[in-house]
Amino acid sequence: MNTFQSTFSQYNWNDIQNKIHQTSAHEVEHALAKTKRNLDDFIALISPAAQPYLEQMAQECHELTKKRFGKTIQMYAPLYLSNECQNICTYCGFSLDNKIKRKTLLDSEIKQEVAVLKRLGFDHVLLVTGEANYTVNINYFLNAIALIKKDFSIISVEVQPLSQQEYERLHQAGVYSVLVYQETYHQEVYKKYHTKGKKSNFDFRLETPDRIGKAGIHKIGLGVLLGLEDWRTDSFFNALHLDYLQKTYWQTKYSVSFPRLRPAEGMIEPNFIMDDKDLTQLICAYRLWNEDLEISISTREDEKFRDNIIAIGTTSMSAGSKTNPGGYAVDKQSLEQFEISDERSVTEIAEMIAAKGYEPVWKDWGSFSPKF
Repeated sequence: MNTFQSTFSQYNWNDIQNKIHQTSAHEVEHALAKTKRNLDDFIALISPAAQPYLEQMAQECHELTKKRFGKTIQMYAPLYLSNECQNICTYCGFSLDNKIKRKTLLDSEIKQEVAVLKRLGFDHVLLVTGEANYTVNINYFLNAIALIKKDFSIISVEVQPLSQQEYERLHQAGVYSVLVYQETYHQEVYKKYHTKGKKSNFDFRLETPDRIGKAGIHKIGLGVLLGLEDWRTDSFFNALHLDYLQKTYWQTKYSVSFPRLRPAEGMIEPNFIMDDKDLTQLICAYRLWNEDLEISISTREDEKFRDNIIAIGTTSMSAGSKTNPGGYAVDKQSLEQFEISDERSVTEIAEMIAAKGYEPVWKDWGSFSPKF
């Protein structure tokens, strides 16, 4: 079957990297002058040459986002179900070689976590696990979804890559969106970061969004782990992937996330440092290239950055997040996958969003007031 692999194989990492860094100011101005932009324009907008134009980019980004999504921020919460994992990944706190206490939530514990999230007002939940196929598998996911389906209007998942048939079962069970990150598109060094487990199979992971698209899932979320390799080059390949998916599975919606490497048990130091100005440029480039793309900012980012990025291009945010299984109620001391940076309460974040003239949206229809 045709997959993104055939498109990906036509591009060379070093060639793209050189093209990005050789972009001229004239090429940036040409991209900014357009109303419909392509991947060549995206290259110009993420290039070092675009940095002096960031204020202009941010202003247009703000207008495009407001036109397409209004002044609303969709609120969601991650619910970590398990930190069991069979992979060894050098950047992750759940990595198999980390000698930590492993925990997978039981039915009763899932219900306890859900009760807290509902009291906080959430109606969109993102289920997250490590990759442990023997214990945390499709049957576990389907059981968890059945337990919580009545409590949430939107259920998203971020779990190990599955087969098309398994994604079809998730779709039938009511899953709205699936998030899957390639981590890095630099195939030559991918194995260095993923040394053991199914995740070390670069091609299988690369073709995962194709299986999600064929299964009819409503929305697919992509992203790269910013800090593993050159963020500009990785982001081009992520945009290339999104471009392919939108043309192939045109009825599906798409989102992009921007996880930067954060402290975690046993993890490596970032290979490439990405500062706040860089991330702002990248978010603007995505919006200017694709005004329909949903943009999500998690609690990995600090308060100041999250406050300032709201008016530029954000469409969804997490709040009060716990990145450990049972972190809301069951086992608050279990190991986190990574440290969060914005530790404000759900109330504080909702009030901040409102103070900026935006509406925190808790569900897709009707009016809802969270119980702060």
